[in-house]
Amino acid sequence: MSRATFIRFGLWYLAITSAYVAIWILAAPKGFYDTFPTGPAAWVSALPPYNEHLERDFGAAGLGLSVLAGLAAVWWTERRLVLATAIAFLAASAPHLAYHLTTTENYSTSDNVQSLIGLALPVAISLGLLVATVLSQGARGS
Repeated sequence: MSRATFIRFGLWYLAITSAYVAIWILAAPKGFYDTFPTGPAAWVSALPPYNEHLERDFGAAGLGLSVLAGLAAVWWTERRLVLATAIAFLAASAPHLAYHLTTTENYSTSDNVQSLIGLALPVAISLGLLVATVLSQGARGS
C-alpha cells in the first residue's frame, strides 16, 4: 500500500468509526449507554452512572473529529491538515485508551480484548498517519 493510500484509508477509518459512535450517541444517548457495542456486551453501562450531558458532549466531540478527518480524507488531503487531524485524534484517543487499560475489572477477558483493540486502533492509525505524512514530505524533498 502506498503512503498516500494509507493516509487516505487511515483518515477514512477515523472519520467513519468516529461518526458511527458519535451519531449513535447524539441520536440515542441512553440507547448507546445501555447497549454499546451491541449484542450481549454492554461496555458503557458497566461503568455507571448514566449522564446524558456527558454522553452528548462525547458524541459532539466525536462528531467534530469525524468531520475533521472526513474533510482531510475527501477534499483537503494536505500535509498540515492531515498532521492536525492525526494529532487531534491522538490527543483524544490516547487518554481514552489509557483509562480503559487501567479499568479492566468490570469486563470479561473477551470484552477487554475487543474493547482495547478497538481503542488502540485510532491511536495506532493516528501514529501511522503522522509517520506516513512526515515521510511523504521528506520523500518529496520539501
